[in-house]
Amino acid sequence: MDVLALEAKNVNGSEPEKKSSSRPRPKPPKKPKRIVYFEVEIVDVKTKEKLLLLDKVLWFLVALWQTPGWLPCICLVEPTATILDIKALVHKSYPKWYPARQSLRLDPKAKCVRDEEVLQTLPVGTTASFYFSDLGPQLTWGTVFLAECAGPLLIYLMFYFRLPFIYAPKYDFTASKNWVVHSACICHSLHYIKRILETLFVHRISHGTMPLRNIFKNCGFYWSAAAWMAYYINHPLYTPPLYGQQQVNVGLYVFLFCQLGNLSIHVALRNLKQPGSKVKKFPYPTKNPFTWIFWLVSCPNYTYEVGSWLGFGVMTQCLPVALFTLAAFAQMSVWARGKHRSYVKEFKDYPTLRSPILPFIL
Repeated sequence: MDVLALEAKNVNGSEPEKKSSSRPRPKPPKKPKRIVYFEVEIVDVKTKEKLLLLDKVLWFLVALWQTPGWLPCICLVEPTATILDIKALVHKSYPKWYPARQSLRLDPKAKCVRDEEVLQTLPVGTTASFYFSDLGPQLTWGTVFLAECAGPLLIYLMFYFRLPFIYAPKYDFTASKNWVVHSACICHSLHYIKRILETLFVHRISHGTMPLRNIFKNCGFYWSAAAWMAYYINHPLYTPPLYGQQQVNVGLYVFLFCQLGNLSIHVALRNLKQPGSKVKKFPYPTKNPFTWIFWLVSCPNYTYEVGSWLGFGVMTQCLPVALFTLAAFAQMSVWARGKHRSYVKEFKDYPTLRSPILPFIL
């Protein structure tokens, strides 16, 4: 009887019911998350005129995007869009304003919003108004650096070879008898050749740009300073330094030492961040002894740069060189203090012993 009952149990399908009940029920499909699109308004900062409206649209209008005239005026702006993406949309409507030429602010008197900023992280809600200003024609920083360095190099050589219309006609294409004049030409040329090679092969130049009008100011400063120094150092009436060859040698050694240090810092800064990496680090000393100054200074590249011109000034004993060194030190101090503040603000473990440009002083 037990056997018959067991068979009847199997026939009735009680066992399959147990198996079917043990199977996991399929999970219901997840509902897609709703994306909240942003409404972005572009306003001219001067005229307060509305230049562009990047609006939230209904899905049935998507088919109209292909119609000429719709895409530049109305489109979906995703919350993950960056400021650079918004500039690209503005560029589609106004081709003359390429992204590097645009400046977007949340307030007319505020700073420009960085290109990498994400729309949803800004204090704008789902409706954002950006104030637009035209920065004018732009140049890449690589072009700016090359122009700043090539000019002084060529101008100084013009005075060194005493081309016509610089000094009296009897001195045209003549050479100085003072050894310091030739040493100064070699050092000056070496400095700017090094900067050109660093621009081409060492520096990781960002995609940032500079207004075209500023290059005349920058190049005017460097080019006129080079001409001023070269005129006196290569002048036929130029006299050697007061303490003779010993002073020349001291200035030369200081110049060469600081040039090597400046190059070492630039290489260390290049190796600090690998290409494509987004991990931010602050500079630190390496095995190279020239980089050990990082223990005390945030921007030793400027420290070595000032040291090079101090050495050049001692070697030539020329007043224009001293004045140029003073002006360069003032400007580089401003840059170094700004960089030092950004390091302290960005990195909580930044060394407190470091100074911007001069150890324990400035």
